Amino acid sequence: MRLAAIDIGSNAARLLIVEVQEEMGMPQFQKLNLVRVPLRLGFDVFEKGEISEIRRSMILSTMKAYRNLLDAYQVEHVTAAATSAMRDAKNSPEIIEAIHREANIQIEIISGDTEATLIYENHIAEYMNNELGYLYIDVGGGSTELTYFAQGELKFQRSFNIGTIRLLKNQVEDSLWNEMESYVNRITKFYKTKGTIAIGSGGNINKIFSLSKRKEGKPLPRQLLNDYYKELSAVSMKDRIRLYKLREDRADVIVPALQIYTQVMKWADIEEIYVPKIGLADGLIQHLYAQIHSKA
Repeated sequence: MRLAAIDIGSNAARLLIVEVQEEMGMPQFQKLNLVRVPLRLGFDVFEKGEISEIRRSMILSTMKAYRNLLDAYQVEHVTAAATSAMRDAKNSPEIIEAIHREANIQIEIISGDTEATLIYENHIAEYMNNELGYLYIDVGGGSTELTYFAQGELKFQRSFNIGTIRLLKNQVEDSLWNEMESYVNRITKFYKTKGTIAIGSGGNINKIFSLSKRKEGKPLPRQLLNDYYKELSAVSMKDRIRLYKLREDRADVIVPALQIYTQVMKWADIEEIYVPKIGLADGLIQHLYAQIHSKA
């Protein structure tokens, strides 16, 4: 069975296509293709409140291309979700209708809490140590989703409108930073655990992990993230692209992303972060499979 998920974020749109096979009653997900297009919707929305005509054309072209790939791969079931930028854009209903009409893809705009829930549906929680706390930190262009586990259970989840593009556009008030700090302090100190582990998701933390040359499964120290933040902040966009081999649409957002990760880890008194390279598209696939399986 072939499944696909489309994640329309504030910085990019992703299409993930997987093949699912059951082995001994357990699903095995094999990635067939992952396509990313840097639509950068947030640069319109967080400044002007709507998606411009140019980016409207870009998203329609992208979704039509995704439809062709879905047909070429003979995908049987597809799910599509849009997050912070589309939540805030006043013309998103008209764009969603056009995508459905022209590309035959139905997009659902999901809340920040739903986004956080879908991200941890990658079932990593099943392998947690009940004596520890786990803080999932997912940083996007428009928002940061925090999900906290303790005693093997989901305890809290919260979405904050603090994202990389909002920071670049100076759209984040100090009061929102203070609110997130208070929230992190409260949830990580309320439960008496033997420590808290951070789990990071999002394209920026994945890129930092790749730059670090760390082995799969090894955590990134918070001090290393601080070092990258200082290094990257100290050079121009042009030099970030040249020295660190970054795409232009990564070179600008990676600095505010590091700011968010390091701040949250500092508030939670966490020294290391694991990067399992998960994201919303992975959670959407898991959720779609669970829905199909429950109806079988």
